[in-house]
Amino acid sequence: MSAVDRVRAAYAAIEAVDRPEIWVFLRPMADALAEAAAVDDSVANGEDRPLAGLVAAVKNNVDVAGLATTAGCPAFATAPAAADAPVVARLRDAGAVVLGATNLDQFATGLVGTRSPHGAVRDARRPEYISGGSSSGSAVAVALGLADVAVGTDTAGSGRVPAALQGVVGIKPTPGLVPIDGVVPACRSYDCVTVLARDIDTADVAMGVMAGGARPFPPDAPLAVPSRATVAVPRELPGLSGSWRSAFRDACDRLAKRGVALREIDLAPFLDAARLLYDGGLVAERHEAVGAFVDAHPAEVDPTVGAIVSAAGTVRATDLLADRVRLAELTASALAELGGCDALLVPTTTHHPTIAQVAADPVAVNSALGVYTNFCNLMDLCAVAVPAGTADGSQFGVTVVARSGADAVALDLARLAVVPTPPVARPGAVSLPQKEPQQAPAPWPVRAGFAATQLFVVGAHLRDQPLAHQLTGRGARWVGPAATAPLYRLARLDTAPAKPGLVRVGARAGVPIRGELWLVGTAMLGEFLAALPAPMALGPITLANGDEVVGFGCALDAWQEGEDISQYGDWPTYLRAVQSAAEATSA
Repeated sequence: MSAVDRVRAAYAAIEAVDRPEIWVFLRPMADALAEAAAVDDSVANGEDRPLAGLVAAVKNNVDVAGLATTAGCPAFATAPAAADAPVVARLRDAGAVVLGATNLDQFATGLVGTRSPHGAVRDARRPEYISGGSSSGSAVAVALGLADVAVGTDTAGSGRVPAALQGVVGIKPTPGLVPIDGVVPACRSYDCVTVLARDIDTADVAMGVMAGGARPFPPDAPLAVPSRATVAVPRELPGLSGSWRSAFRDACDRLAKRGVALREIDLAPFLDAARLLYDGGLVAERHEAVGAFVDAHPAEVDPTVGAIVSAAGTVRATDLLADRVRLAELTASALAELGGCDALLVPTTTHHPTIAQVAADPVAVNSALGVYTNFCNLMDLCAVAVPAGTADGSQFGVTVVARSGADAVALDLARLAVVPTPPVARPGAVSLPQKEPQQAPAPWPVRAGFAATQLFVVGAHLRDQPLAHQLTGRGARWVGPAATAPLYRLARLDTAPAKPGLVRVGARAGVPIRGELWLVGTAMLGEFLAALPAPMALGPITLANGDEVVGFGCALDAWQEGEDISQYGDWPTYLRAVQSAAEATSA
């Protein structure tokens, strides 16, 4: 659908749902329509705008040009932002039209969505329940279908908890991979910009647009889950009721049925680290971020938020340093628990409280919501939160947590765990035509700048052949079948074990040779090349579609000494022919 049509539908839906607490600022419809018309024109002229036809909402601690950035505190804002934060500018460049700025727990301090002078953001389905926070307005805007993509932030779970309670997807990248310029800090060392969307594919595309240009990607970052993945799960599940435990076990069973091995681990070092964020010296960063304003304007600040931030200003430097040492120790222990596992699966949060329950005990209820989220950024981990059914009438979610830089692994495993959430039923709701999500050809780290190379293979490294593990063990991602241009010939080399050799002979004698494409980190490809035995080599290969990729070849003299098997078209067909001949002879 056109961007203009989507904007018109969005504004009609915003009026129909009558949820003013979602928004701090809503842009004039005329401005959004003008922007949408420009997007439609650019697409008509052939520009690649991967988010064209989608509308976005932005948490109001992230700069949007022309809107004041309040961080949920009107007195904190000085003037409308002169420019978009980089993440917002990138969404717009990709074709998304920003509708406005969304409500949040003030200064991104909270997991409940009620700590705001603009009112508590209510659950999309049961208004007496909380939305989750602090990215509350962003999550509910997506859950209600008002926005296709929403920007949030996440220091201790502020993107993941509302994603879970609203039944949407939330991607929290490895800290530093997405720029935080133009974001009001909560805890500067641990802040992340996140994306929320109704489905994984849309979130994946949006994150690929937003990320890059900040912290470099680890050169050994894996691009896929191994074919025999192992996922850690907690041995104990503190804070969960019986029905929520059952919902988590169902999520584990889904992974197991899809070929994932599960291994129980002790979650204690993770939980001990989580408590350091607010119960120890690390909370001092809250005061560094906004403490001067909070201390000078106590009447303008939410009482709960003000108490947390002001108390953070009393932390002794020695306590902060001691807790950083303790965090390093706990992180080492936690990663040791994950040894041999590709990721960790946890419930995203513990329960879904009502607004009244939060009002009665705002600190304790809030703290309980972060049991399974607080440790993540402290340990430099990435995470993808996805809906996973319901429990006690609430949306239930799980989070796949992976090591630093393993964002593609977390995304792949989240696809196996997700249970798509049905649209929110709203009497008299405005019909919202949606752009059909399309899975991106590569995981978002590649589109955000991670150096990767397409590798064409023809022999033992094919997906079902004995050396494929050398690629999957290096985090390579299978792309699909492919064939060369008719410029090559294939031989069975005189090696032990037997392997094929590909050489370029030109158009006069060449034929198409079938193989496969893999995507591998460029740094890992260099390591792979260094271990490649003679007479094999890597070099440029021309595919049938004209693309030039890196592929397996061999020395010409080795090819000439081998048996020309080009007539079979590929190595597996030749192997089947040899096996059939052997069986016929033995019969």
